[in-house]
Amino acid sequence: MQTTRSLVTKAPGANFEKAEMPLRELHQDAVAIKILFSGICHSDIHQARDEWFEGIFPMVPGHEIVGEVTAVGHAVTKFKVGDRVGVGTYVDSCRECEYCLKGMENYCLKGNVQTYNGRHYDGSETYGGYAQDIVVDQNYVLSVPASLDPAAAAPLLCAGITLYSPLKHWQVGPGKKVAILGLGGLGHMGVKFAVAMGAEVYVLGHSASKKADALKFGAKDYLITTDSFETHKNFFDVIVNTTSADLDVDALLGMLKVGGALVNVGLPGNKQSYDPFSIIGGLKSIAGANTGSISGTQEMLDFCGEHNIVSEVEVVDATNAEAIDAAYQRVVASDVRYRFVIDASTI
Repeated sequence: MQTTRSLVTKAPGANFEKAEMPLRELHQDAVAIKILFSGICHSDIHQARDEWFEGIFPMVPGHEIVGEVTAVGHAVTKFKVGDRVGVGTYVDSCRECEYCLKGMENYCLKGNVQTYNGRHYDGSETYGGYAQDIVVDQNYVLSVPASLDPAAAAPLLCAGITLYSPLKHWQVGPGKKVAILGLGGLGHMGVKFAVAMGAEVYVLGHSASKKADALKFGAKDYLITTDSFETHKNFFDVIVNTTSADLDVDALLGMLKVGGALVNVGLPGNKQSYDPFSIIGGLKSIAGANTGSISGTQEMLDFCGEHNIVSEVEVVDATNAEAIDAAYQRVVASDVRYRFVIDASTI
């Protein structure tokens, strides 16, 4: 069995160390990828620490992957050696359920195969992007525009599509007023996308420390959330919540116009509640979105190529595995603007 040098955590909350981990076989439809950069997503931290559900250990996190094709199976038609490619949050789906057949693989009824901390349909474990190589079925590999910096493009494979998908679904564009709640790894991508789509964009935050960044990314204004509940009633068409904080849902709903939507892409640790009167009086919706389809992710990457949109990143040298533990601590402390990316050549 072939292996690849990887960053591994062997138990919930354990420090990272380097180890050789198994690679999938290069079957006829598979693409072998030399990983260049892999983003650190907050969901990596939740899973590596068993904060969401029981994990599969040893674990190699990472689902924001940019690399180059090094080999292809004999039936591969979509890629060739040397292509710049990406891999996102899942690497397979059932391909049979109504949502897979509609090109909505992210909502696969059988459950898609997560890029890491999951199992292939044959029962074998999946290992992610904190590694030097990965092998993925061609149908779940994306083309990354060569014009984009590969390090800054890596977070597009999760943070990017997580914001692009709901903005497209709720038809954000000219004439729409959009609020992005939280300016972090997800939120800053939401601002860039909504601005490029032609919307009037605002950022809602708990302090003014990131106002200058919001304006630099194209937002019209940065609003302190609690100060804006009354001043911006009946104001927004869409509010996208990117935070993991507990929310005053009713107050946020009051900021929406008739027919508006509060869309959740962040995952608070506690259940959130609302008064039904807050929605029935204005045809308002509370909704959520889960990353995106393969075709939607490709559309997003092409959109980024056209508009030169990438994430704001800090590259991590993983020569010492302890650098990953330190990066995790900084993510939890919100001490990064705005996404860490691992240089896979240092693993």
